[in-house]
Amino acid sequence: MSSQAYSVANVNFESPHPTDALSVNLLSGGEVKRWDDFVSCCREATFFHRAGWQTVIERAFGHKTWFLYVESGGEIQGVLPLAEINSRLFGHSLSSLPFCVYGGIAANSQAARHALDRSAQKLAQELQVDYLEYRNLKPHHADWHGKDLYVTFRKEIAPEAEQNMSAIPRKQRAMVRKGIKAELESVVDQDIERFFSAYSTSVHRLGTPVFSRKYFRLLKEVFAEDCELMIIVKDNRTISAVMSFYFRDEVLPYYGGGTGEAREVAGNDFMYWELMRRACEKGYKVFDFGRSKRGSGSFDFKKNWGFEPQPLHYEYQLYQAKEVPDHNPLNPKYQLFIKAWQKLPLGLANLIGPHIVRNLG
Repeated sequence: MSSQAYSVANVNFESPHPTDALSVNLLSGGEVKRWDDFVSCCREATFFHRAGWQTVIERAFGHKTWFLYVESGGEIQGVLPLAEINSRLFGHSLSSLPFCVYGGIAANSQAARHALDRSAQKLAQELQVDYLEYRNLKPHHADWHGKDLYVTFRKEIAPEAEQNMSAIPRKQRAMVRKGIKAELESVVDQDIERFFSAYSTSVHRLGTPVFSRKYFRLLKEVFAEDCELMIIVKDNRTISAVMSFYFRDEVLPYYGGGTGEAREVAGNDFMYWELMRRACEKGYKVFDFGRSKRGSGSFDFKKNWGFEPQPLHYEYQLYQAKEVPDHNPLNPKYQLFIKAWQKLPLGLANLIGPHIVRNLG
């Protein structure tokens, strides 16, 4: 856990009830259970508000974290997980939360939200960052800079597997059935190696730097049974793989990819269906297909499943920066880099990639 001192810890903020002063504090090891208990009950909280992300981000990437919570009368009223990235190439940021698609403040009241917001802005000024970023599901700062780039895809899971199959549009359903006809099978792994092989091959094909094995091992270690590795195999060969998170009644396929053979046998199509089918049988209610950029292949793929895009509200308070950052593969200035990266040998790309992607967030 972070040992950084925070100058506004234990500062009192105005409360509607004078006896219920709010205090803002930094998360410590002894408060992890209280934090996660709050997150599991707070309607605004997501899997990416869980305390375990502090351990993952600090140990996998070496970034400073500032996990703030506000309490009143000994009860947590809101949380705000923040991480600081200071990169010569990509700038100096304070975000909630890098490497996560959702974030921002999760609170039970406007007073708690206001206390955390003020604290984060004060911290951003003290750190002299380029910008403060909240990755919200809903808008909260109409006067901040925004980015109309990302959407998320979420849909309810029907209680019966056949209902879910019928809800998939015809052309996409045919792809799922192609995978079934190819006699693909799913297995659950506790080790990340087969997953990493499929995932790293896939992102290299797209020209994107890969995360380190250490990062994925930490995700599995920290989140344990709430982090699942499902591998799609054919005759014991790895075809595709997905790392999914489970939170309350939701399943979130977060990192996935396929080998060169996956396209021939509709490996990725079968994989997401198999995850949905298994989640249905376990009683999960929501399939969160996750974030995609408008105009990207993954955006089209998810729409083909019958999911409707829902805008994500990423908000930026600028400090040293003059404009909102644009570190994404659709930015034309990265096209030469992407083409060059695709030509690197996979082993070399897997060696270099983690040193680049750790600063992208």
